Amino acid sequence: MNAANPPTPEPTAWEKAYLRFETPGQEIAKFISRLRLLGADSWPRDAELVEIFCGRGNGLIALEQLGFTRVEGVDLSPALLAQYTGKARTVAADCRRLPFADASRDILIVQGGLHHLPEIPGDLETTAAETARVLRAGGRFMIVEPWDTPFLRFVHAVSNMGLARKLWDKLDAFAVMTEHEATTYFNWLGRPEEILAVLRRHFEAEHCSVRWGKLRFLGRRR
Repeated sequence: MNAANPPTPEPTAWEKAYLRFETPGQEIAKFISRLRLLGADSWPRDAELVEIFCGRGNGLIALEQLGFTRVEGVDLSPALLAQYTGKARTVAADCRRLPFADASRDILIVQGGLHHLPEIPGDLETTAAETARVLRAGGRFMIVEPWDTPFLRFVHAVSNMGLARKLWDKLDAFAVMTEHEATTYFNWLGRPEEILAVLRRHFEAEHCSVRWGKLRFLGRRR
């Protein structure tokens, strides 16, 4: 065995569920739709972008398909990063300690990762401050995260039904992910005012909306 190239770690139960939640094509299309909704069509194509919690890299592919040429990805999981085969540079790192210089990037993006942070609002405060540190003046921070709405509560209720999970693999994958991240996930859902306060303390909101169980936020560095 070559010590310089250790084997990729076996995916965790959560990672395996994430990989079957939706196909890469479905996830890429979803990410493109979100990016366009939050104004990505008007962003300079040579902007330096970083997607945090990039997972298997479909968000990076979405950015590439939209024409962005300077894209990077960060995720804590080497197993998920190993799934990505595109051109963007990727690095395994913690969002609370980003491996980038001060004021060195234009846009940072998170599509479903902040709710994994173990301590809210503390870790979110650290992540937001770290993001602001990395962004250039006027740089943007975009997030899409789960949010406590009647629709999301309905999905949770259905995902607790054994028969529904047997009939719909996507729902079962969602339920498995929820079970494995329950502590952080429900802590996130239960702290909407604190979360918004942190975001607005570090970023001037250009867009902030809640729909279909998701928070969509785009802000400029203060």
